[in-house]
Formats: sequence, structure tokens, C-alpha cells
Amino acid sequence: MVNDFLRTKKIMIVEDDVSSRLYLNKILEKTGASLLSACDGKEAIEIARANPDIDIILMDIQLPRIDGYGAAKVIRELRKDVIIIAQTAYSLLGDREKIISSGFDDYIVKPIFPQQLIEKLGKYSLEI
Repeated sequence: MVNDFLRTKKIMIVEDDVSSRLYLNKILEKTGASLLSACDGKEAIEIARANPDIDIILMDIQLPRIDGYGAAKVIRELRKDVIIIAQTAYSLLGDREKIISSGFDDYIVKPIFPQQLIEKLGKYSLEI
């Protein structure tokens, strides 16, 4: 699953669940992308502030300290150009609109499958 389009990208995974974070890291490390991890929204903001070269952020919605919506809002103020993709277990009617209107570029519904994630990120590879 080596994908050249991600090889030069820096991706931050924001996930409070350790097993989910490790799972996403395992999928993405095969792409050659440079990976960063945050356990909560506050840490995600700090990492985004310290790493202005992040290309993509995979942000869980339900996070401790600052939730994904709040973290995305602050990060979007810092970086208009970064791609922020919400990870959510919710896919109810209206959730997509709420996510997009909250500053996210897109979302992916859990459980996340490797090929689904790579395809989602590939969609944005030409934009970054």
C-alpha cells in the first residue's frame, strides 16, 4: 500500500483512543508520510501551531479538553490551507453539513478501512 502522493506529506492524527490512533498510524506509516499524533484538541492546536507545514489533519470529533469542532476552528484560523478531515462514528442526516460548516474539508465515518482512508486522502493530494 505504498502511495507516492502521500510520501511527501505531513499528516497529524488527532485521536484520544489509543488503539484507534495506533491503527491509523499503522495504515499511514506504509505510505511514507511523515506522521504526528495528538491525544486531544488542545494538543492538536499546539502541534499545528508548532508545525506550519502539516498538510492534512485527521481529527476525531469527540476529544477531551477541546473537542474536534473547537480544535478545527482554532487551527483553521491559524492555517486556512490545511486539509482537515473529521473522523466520526456519526453519519446521521445533517452531520455532514454540521461538520463541513464547522471548518472541516471532509469527513470519514468509523470504522475506517485502510483503502477507504487512502482513497479519501488521495482525493486531496492534488490540492496540497
